[in-house]
Amino acid sequence: MPPIDTNTPPDPRTEAERRATLPPAAQRALAEAEARKAATPAPALPRELGGRKGPEPVRYGDWEKKGIAVDF
Repeated sequence: MPPIDTNTPPDPRTEAERRATLPPAAQRALAEAEARKAATPAPALPRELGGRKGPEPVRYGDWEKKGIAVDF
């Protein structure tokens, strides 16, 4: 994987301007994906019993509890 160039300034264009430069097929695909995502309800997740408090370790990369590394 190539290194990330932190010296390159961010693209000042808005998302709409960037999408306008895409081919029509890509624009259609993005619109269809957004429509599917909007039509799909969020899943109802069951409440975890006995889980740890605070942020999810998988999502936030916090793999230790009281100084001990936890492996699932």
